[in-house]
Amino acid sequence: MHLTAADLDQLIHQACNAINAAADLPTLEQLRVNYLGKKGEITALLKALGQLQAAERPAMGQLINQAKEAITHSINERENILEAARWTEKLSKETIDVTLPGCGMNQGGWHPLSLTLKRIREVFTQWGFEIVEGPEIETEYYNFTALNIPEEHPARAMHDTFYFADGRLLRTHTSPVQIHVLENSQPPVRVIVPGRVYRCDRDATHSPMFHQVEGLLVDEGVSFADLRGIMETFLKYFFDREDLEIRLRASYFPFTEPSAEVDIRFPENDRWLEVLGCGMIHPKVLQKAGIDTMRYSGFAFGMGIERLAMLRYGIDDLRLFYLNDLRFLKEF
Repeated sequence: MHLTAADLDQLIHQACNAINAAADLPTLEQLRVNYLGKKGEITALLKALGQLQAAERPAMGQLINQAKEAITHSINERENILEAARWTEKLSKETIDVTLPGCGMNQGGWHPLSLTLKRIREVFTQWGFEIVEGPEIETEYYNFTALNIPEEHPARAMHDTFYFADGRLLRTHTSPVQIHVLENSQPPVRVIVPGRVYRCDRDATHSPMFHQVEGLLVDEGVSFADLRGIMETFLKYFFDREDLEIRLRASYFPFTEPSAEVDIRFPENDRWLEVLGCGMIHPKVLQKAGIDTMRYSGFAFGMGIERLAMLRYGIDDLRLFYLNDLRFLKEF
């Protein structure tokens, strides 16, 4: 990585010129993704810091963060200008006749994310799972260390995680709650944990805030076959399709071993779709919570509520869930 302050100045200059030339909000959003997104130029520079000597990293990291702040500031300023122009144009074309009768009261309805979570809760509570919630602001111990996530794991980096000045963070998954549960109860344990989680990501299929459901079962004699059976039964119920095909594909998560991604395929579609991750709880995770691993075993699974809702209802843009567009919400 050969990067100088002059190179960063040139990158800032290039980015600001493109941002100031953006004629509409979609173009500006694409520029945000290009520079600040998970695969953007600034994020790539932050990830490349590991190639430098340890003594060089702080200074270069500070320069890259300054560039990130400059580009973010430029985007926010341009966004405010474009938003104001949009509203000015909209208001100039609209008039309101205040003498007209009111439109009456519309009947409300369930949000598609609420419908999805309601359906998930229904099936697992029937199986004896307890619904548990936990804190959204966590420590590194519960969010990473207790889950067997090593110090050098990229998930701990600032470009993936929202940190506070005191070292705490916004949880990146609902998995920390399983540690709280295991520390404060004795097996058998059977819980699901719905809640909001946060990651530094934003585009049509990712959001900096989204929802997950964590599942946890710990008891004597729990096997991978039990996990597969529950996943298959749940997914067929959730999508209301007995003909749904399911496969478990070997994967890796630090807090489960063995681990798997669960894919589904509808008979009318020859494409496999990933829907959730799962695995047998790693013995180190159980040991940190004080559970006797010679007697007890367990499995855990995690799924994104938005992803399941998108597949169930045929939604192709994650941002539609948060725009509060009544035309979209009335479809449900």
